[in-house]
Amino acid sequence: MTADADAAKRPRQPPGIFLLFGVEMWERFSFYGMKAFLVLFAVDSARGGLGWSEASASRLMGTYGFMAYGLPVVGGFVADRFLGTHRALVIGACIIAAGHFMLAVPAVPTFFAGLALVAIGTGFFKVNASTMVGQLYEQGDRRRDAGFTIFYMGVNVGAFLGQIVCGYLAESPRWGWHWGFGAAGVGMLLGLTMYLALRRQYLAGIGDAPKRIAAVERPPATPLTRDERDRLIALLVVFVFTIVFWAGFEQTATSLNFFAKNRTDRMLGSFQVPASWFQSVNPVVLVLAAPLFAALWTALARRNRQPSTPAKMALALVLMATGFLFMVLAARAGSDGRLVSPWWLVAAYSFHTFGELCLSPIGLSFVTKLAPMKMVGLLMGLWFLATAIAEFVAGQLAAVKDSFSTPASFYLMWVVVPVIAAGVLLALTPWLRRRMHGRDV
Repeated sequence: MTADADAAKRPRQPPGIFLLFGVEMWERFSFYGMKAFLVLFAVDSARGGLGWSEASASRLMGTYGFMAYGLPVVGGFVADRFLGTHRALVIGACIIAAGHFMLAVPAVPTFFAGLALVAIGTGFFKVNASTMVGQLYEQGDRRRDAGFTIFYMGVNVGAFLGQIVCGYLAESPRWGWHWGFGAAGVGMLLGLTMYLALRRQYLAGIGDAPKRIAAVERPPATPLTRDERDRLIALLVVFVFTIVFWAGFEQTATSLNFFAKNRTDRMLGSFQVPASWFQSVNPVVLVLAAPLFAALWTALARRNRQPSTPAKMALALVLMATGFLFMVLAARAGSDGRLVSPWWLVAAYSFHTFGELCLSPIGLSFVTKLAPMKMVGLLMGLWFLATAIAEFVAGQLAAVKDSFSTPASFYLMWVVVPVIAAGVLLALTPWLRRRMHGRDV
């Protein structure tokens, strides 16, 4: 029986995907809830913030993002060799919660210690949650892309709730920054509790620790086959283009966040919309659009007309560039110092989200398809390492935005570079597909 015929007799999705949806939702509640206002806290000097410059705050975000997305390389390796994805995920969740509660203590030393703990915990949690999704599917199961898209909806439901709840508490004069940090910790504890309560029922056997084998009994390590080496090369090439995408996308937390705070009309009647709330446009649009994208990929796959993963990623780059085109127009509209309409940011974030749907859940699925079984956790970590590099680059570029002749020219850079990258990726697509050896399905 073929994998497709076997899949047709199984439920549409394994039930474990919905538990992983939930635990990822709460972890992202904590992660994005805090990230939404981190630079705003850093530049604040009137309500207990750090009182830094925007450039310093952007560099802080870049460094933190690099650590949070780079440490999954270590987390994936440790899970593959020693702990298993289940134990690594639980350890990571505990460390994340501890970090957020430390951030809630109003002191500079606890601020930096808390950030470090959140980054370390994310290294253990993030990569292994994604790897467990891949472990739910057999090789060749065409439900995989749709499953990762469902999982990605959990990411964005959590991001939306976190940005609204934590952002409101943090920016509200009644509560304050440290209430926002504390709320993020509570969210992580809720996710951990749900996972531990339901794991045996819905994820039995998924993520167990690798069996310990005595050195004398362990078979010698087998070298990678030629096909496996080719697939690794294809993965590494694709990783380079994801750096371009995420470096632009992550302007959300820095330059676009400051644009929302300083240059956008945020009054809704007598209520001033918190600047951090604009970032919630991304998860709202994604949750609404994700089922459509999942259905689209599934329908195209059924007709054998689904675009290759590199082609989808090239489209993602073009969509992100389109979003920044709105920011170019917004910056020009406010060149005389006027506050501009919030709809410019809404339009930009919407197109960035469409691009994200063409790249991020598809990319996670792509890694689990092409990676050799013994290296899935490590290569999932490398996927996040590419994002880590992008986070660092994003923070460094946001820090020098004022060195551009105009704000519009800074955003224009994010239109031109992704379009060029998309063209190069499309040109490389036939070469990449040959090195996938039929795994891009």
